[in-house]
Amino acid sequence: MDHSKEKSNNKNQNLTDLSSLGEFGFIEHVKKNVKNYNNSTIVGIGDDAAVLKVPNSYSLISTDMLVEGVHFDLTYFPLKHLGYKAVVCNISDICAMNGACKQITVSVAVSNRFKLESLDELYEGINLACKRYQVDLVGGDTTSSQKGLIISVTSIGVVDQKKICKRSGANNNDLVVCSGKLGLAYLGLQILEREKQVFLVNPNSKPDLEPYKELVERQLKPEARTDLINFLDKNSITPTSMIDISDGLSSEIIHLCNSSEKGCVLYSDKIYKDQSLLKVCNEFNLDPISVIMSGGEDYEILFTINSSDYEKIENCDFDLHVIGHITNDKKTYLDLGNGSKSEIKSLGWKSF
Repeated sequence: MDHSKEKSNNKNQNLTDLSSLGEFGFIEHVKKNVKNYNNSTIVGIGDDAAVLKVPNSYSLISTDMLVEGVHFDLTYFPLKHLGYKAVVCNISDICAMNGACKQITVSVAVSNRFKLESLDELYEGINLACKRYQVDLVGGDTTSSQKGLIISVTSIGVVDQKKICKRSGANNNDLVVCSGKLGLAYLGLQILEREKQVFLVNPNSKPDLEPYKELVERQLKPEARTDLINFLDKNSITPTSMIDISDGLSSEIIHLCNSSEKGCVLYSDKIYKDQSLLKVCNEFNLDPISVIMSGGEDYEILFTINSSDYEKIENCDFDLHVIGHITNDKKTYLDLGNGSKSEIKSLGWKSF
């Protein structure tokens, strides 16, 4: 007798159908684990709308949607990590306006293959991110899906009226600055996809992801650069323009330049190349600069500053890299360091 199969069947029998709770029962179930961290949250989950108090600031609102089979694969993406990442994506958008995220709403559409326990795991990640970033979950919506899982998060933030940063503010001769490491999340995805193919051929295989831990973590559990926003504030630096790197460096610098009606020159030798990136690029026979330019989901921040602010970041103990400068000619170039320049094309993620 196959006892493992019997155990699996018993486990499934103990799972809770969402239909047994209904929409409002599920909302009450989620509400039990939600905690508010901000005084600006007057009314949260449980009413027709959230009530927020935002004096003397601009409100920031952004929405991102993650769709199963398009943005994530549950073969290797734990639901807890997915919930965490869905929140981080949205906090990153608020960071990219030089603001602070205070509240989120979460909407989910699920097919009947998902049980209550599956959504508990998803919301465990959501609540963990809320705690990590001191953000309040104040509402959302739930519905059924014909196929798979869809999660949509709306973030609500604030920014001082004098410190707001848009994509459209870059000026000629501004310095182009990037935070952190780029390309790691893309490589993490390649590793996970490779291991998935191995598993499909041999379901008994056990992947060893330890050598790729940082890269895989950057894909499954990224972090938003709220620390950068705090650093800029403490050092009295207000960037002239800003964007987060979700779709790839090439796409983001083009967005920033087009919005500002400017161009730029980026320098290949100034773009930081992490050792783990170089090692895995060699393993996969990939060009590191191509991975950095086209890979997405790093959620680092790309921004421009006036050259007079350079001294404030020149010797700081923070992972900032000056990678180029803004020009007036409305062309985007990558200086390859051998006397030649290549026009930057948008090679990152495309939604359609």
